[in-house]
Amino acid sequence: MTILITGASKGVGAELALQLAEEGQQLLLVARNEYLLKDIADRCNKIGGPGTASAIAYDLAGILEAPSVFEQLLAEHTKTIDVLVNNAGMLVNQPFHALTTHEERSVFSINYFVPAQLIRICLPYLEKSEDASVINITTMGAVQGSAKFPGLSAYSSSKGALATLTECLAEEFKALNIRVNALAFGAVQTEMLEAAFPGMEAGTSPQEMGRFCKWFVLEGWRRMNGKMLPVSDSTP
Repeated sequence: MTILITGASKGVGAELALQLAEEGQQLLLVARNEYLLKDIADRCNKIGGPGTASAIAYDLAGILEAPSVFEQLLAEHTKTIDVLVNNAGMLVNQPFHALTTHEERSVFSINYFVPAQLIRICLPYLEKSEDASVINITTMGAVQGSAKFPGLSAYSSSKGALATLTECLAEEFKALNIRVNALAFGAVQTEMLEAAFPGMEAGTSPQEMGRFCKWFVLEGWRRMNGKMLPVSDSTP
């Protein structure tokens, strides 16, 4: 399969890429940090052989204003996409009363509008696939009834919007034979978590979450559609 992963330069996205390379999958890796992304792509190519991974260094915020730029980049790297993993995200830890509208817009832009636009861009590729799947990465904070963290109102709300989009598109894309699901992560020990919560120790490593995601990308989605699966070692 050809699998596009956003936010692939570090954290769970990078671990997922490395583990999928071990399975011989074709990878399109997208992130804005060209140096880190190239390192992950090179490692994938050492694991899976030359041509396993293509690094597409690009700031995804750009697809909202000028989608044609990314469309051209994508066309230069592939003719097929079987699985789209919307993993890139933005987390701001800020009390609601201190949160600015600019910060809220930035979070919603990266966590909702960018994945939505990317799905539109990838749709012509996915329609050609016999095993088409979109997997949106959300958070336990987006699960109704789950415990919420103070300071994450924008993050959880934006991921909640992505979760609802997941359900809507699963129904809308049935006729296209494209399945759409979401994985709601609990706390994972990533750089994004450490930046937002200095000193916090999560119970799950990126490697562990990467292993679960690999299973879901390759097999799990085939038995689900329009579902948001909580992936956490704690209860809501």
